[in-house]
Amino acid sequence: MTRIHASAVVDSKAEIASDVEIGPYSVIGPHVKIGAGSKIGSHTVIEGYTTIGKENIFAHFAAIGGAPQDMKYRGEPTQLIMGDRNTVREFTTIHTGTSQDKGITRIGSDNWIMSYVHIAHDCQIGDHTIFSSNAQIAGHVQVDDWTIMGGMSGVHQFVRVGQHSMLGGGSILVQDIPPFVIAAGDKAAPHGINVEGLKRRGFSSETISALRQAYKVLYKDGLSFEEAKAEIQKMVAANAADTVTAEKLTQFHDFIAASTRGIIR
Repeated sequence: MTRIHASAVVDSKAEIASDVEIGPYSVIGPHVKIGAGSKIGSHTVIEGYTTIGKENIFAHFAAIGGAPQDMKYRGEPTQLIMGDRNTVREFTTIHTGTSQDKGITRIGSDNWIMSYVHIAHDCQIGDHTIFSSNAQIAGHVQVDDWTIMGGMSGVHQFVRVGQHSMLGGGSILVQDIPPFVIAAGDKAAPHGINVEGLKRRGFSSETISALRQAYKVLYKDGLSFEEAKAEIQKMVAANAADTVTAEKLTQFHDFIAASTRGIIR
């Protein structure tokens, strides 16, 4: 049975699974869908065309599915779609998309989003990410799986953050972070491969060594960007017998090759 506090305001058109908990003074709008096992703390607002999966936890005073902070927005029915088992802490804001992009802000599954985080319109967030308190993510940003965003960091519009990367606390990011890389500073600069994070996630020593070599080629060997891409492509071929290492090197190469905003240098 759905457990909705008597002081909560839940629109009759909202689609709420039978076991969802909704705390005191929270507000749920008419176009909201919330999946089974989810818990909504007190004084939280979930509005807009927002779809939330299973077993998500929202702490108190979160603002989810609000209109984008974009002066071109004219009330279009854009969306926020969230996956399963996300934790969203106090005073976090996550907005719906805009018609200038795909119209959807998307949050994956198993993400840990701490207090006072802002995720703006049209962002695409993967799975297993961590957003430390006060991380501020501008519109149209893509954050790939297993990424850690440091506390009080800021990310510029249209930036992409590669998988298994880490952005240090207090950093300002204005260009893309390649996968597996640690970045920090104002403005954020590369500081090596995220070795400890990769070890915790089961990467082999051989794969980590190859990624460190690819990082060296890109950042330390004095090569031009085009020369570095070519050398990393050769590394992919040289590691073909180790399919996992070749796959990770390919991801590293393809990310930097596809970057339109430019990578941190």
